[in-house]
Amino acid sequence: MNVVLIGSGNVATVFGNRIKKSGHSIVQVIGRNEQHAKALADILGSDFHTNLSQANIEADIYVISVSDSSIIDIANNFKTGNKIVVHTSGAVSKNVLQKCSANFGVLYPLQSLRKQNENTLVIPLLIDANNEETLDTLRSFAETISSKVSVADDQQRLKLHVAAVIVSNFSNYIFTLTKAYCEKENIPFNMLLPLIQETAMRLNEFAPEDVQTGPAIRGDKPTMQKHLELLKEYPELKKIYEIISEGIINYYK
Repeated sequence: MNVVLIGSGNVATVFGNRIKKSGHSIVQVIGRNEQHAKALADILGSDFHTNLSQANIEADIYVISVSDSSIIDIANNFKTGNKIVVHTSGAVSKNVLQKCSANFGVLYPLQSLRKQNENTLVIPLLIDANNEETLDTLRSFAETISSKVSVADDQQRLKLHVAAVIVSNFSNYIFTLTKAYCEKENIPFNMLLPLIQETAMRLNEFAPEDVQTGPAIRGDKPTMQKHLELLKEYPELKKIYEIISEGIINYYK
């Protein structure tokens, strides 16, 4: 298929590389930042432009990979007739694209994407469309760039987006606070990396509720009190420790 990428950030870059590697053709990259759009177009061997009015009109599918707030702006100013237009957001309804085309949908990657991501990264794709024919086309297209493709409507996708924020963004924030704690206390944060990796890898074989460990599930209040004493100078981390410990205690009562 001939594809136009609208956007030149992390998602557009990862998608562009995957799409090209899968045998499709990226005919154009459109991005507001000329330097970024040109850089991505050079990598993909395609044309580039900074203005939607100059979009290639011969493409089969137009993939909008921009911030959620920018999707609506593009949707109100971009018309393709009956060509397929999709966005890549987990939190925006597919229906915002109804002014763009008679055929529209969503191609949402349920993964944290960076431009540096390796091609071996598993990227589950959640797809949706406004009609069966478009959905079938999107499914066929998506299956060429991912081994994990599922159909999810707006509400299902939004619920998964919330879950993704909690397990990825929230946990990374805890890692950030913990790293700052380790640096200030002059202890090596990198010693925790094998533990972080093992905790995540266990979920390939076990349900998370079956592998909970730590002082909270044991009811080890003396140890928990010692930890809280150490965290007195770190109020944000201390608050998280208290809230999550209480949650663990209540869940496993």
